[in-house]
Amino acid sequence: MGSIKTEMDIYLPIAEMPINVLWVFGLGAVVGFLSGLFGVGGGFLLTPFLTFMGVPPTIAVGTQSAQLAGTGLSGTLMHWKRRGVDVRMGFILTVGSFLGTAVGVEIFKWLKQIGQINLVIVLSYVTLLSAVGLMMFFESAPRLIRREKRLRAAARQPTKEEQPQGLTQGWGAGGSFAVDFHASNLRVNVLLPIGLGIIGGLLVALLGVGGGFVLVPAMIYLLKMPPALVNGTSLFQIVFTTVFATALQAISNHSVDIVLALALLLGSVMSVPMGARLASRLRPEVARLLMALLILAVAGKMMFDLFSTPDQLFSVTMVGLS
Repeated sequence: MGSIKTEMDIYLPIAEMPINVLWVFGLGAVVGFLSGLFGVGGGFLLTPFLTFMGVPPTIAVGTQSAQLAGTGLSGTLMHWKRRGVDVRMGFILTVGSFLGTAVGVEIFKWLKQIGQINLVIVLSYVTLLSAVGLMMFFESAPRLIRREKRLRAAARQPTKEEQPQGLTQGWGAGGSFAVDFHASNLRVNVLLPIGLGIIGGLLVALLGVGGGFVLVPAMIYLLKMPPALVNGTSLFQIVFTTVFATALQAISNHSVDIVLALALLLGSVMSVPMGARLASRLRPEVARLLMALLILAVAGKMMFDLFSTPDQLFSVTMVGLS
């Protein structure tokens, strides 16, 4: 059945469909708030909800990279004012993410050519969201219940007087590729953040997510960064990665709908500061538990849609012959 156009609809030229502008603004506002709150860019919600609204997955993935660049910049500025960004770490993550994005866009193009990209996007979302959501839930729930004092102390950023003597030794700290990150009070092998950046770049290109919902836990548990710096640093690299991904998706796959991206961006930029302000008042284990529940809810909805019987078992598309 075709979509019924109303006075509140706007036409998306690349997706070739009308969509209710109020729903788009509302979705952008929710994504912007979550971006500021969790430092994840909000992309893990944007693609599923756009597909729920009827937008083709390929367009949803390509378009939201443009939207995430705007929300990432707004969130980064908020964290920057509170000195919540490790710039050196952010740039090294970005180097890796550029490599991952370039490879991911080519994989995206190949999957699109063989007609399997939509299925891959949905299956990847269900698998990744379920795994990440469960891991975050079982990690954060016990900590929240115990309410240990040492966790509350670790959740806030140390003052200069409280900084421990010497840098925290991360993975490969004694090797020749070790780099000091003084803002995070950390020494770690540079290959680890580059590798995490590559994973984040692949996620941006293939799924349209900022990579934050994977990078944020990894930065805390693998890199051992202070939680107070994780969200801002994650958003910092998201800005550069998503701008790069948007350009590549538009050139290679023609999957960026600028009208949809602008409508989402208008709704999101106003709500990012509200999420960032709440993040400064929320204990990290509480934020991670809320994020885990949200991720699991989205994964459950996508899994239900994947296995439920569609309203129309068959569809016919007219394709012009060249």
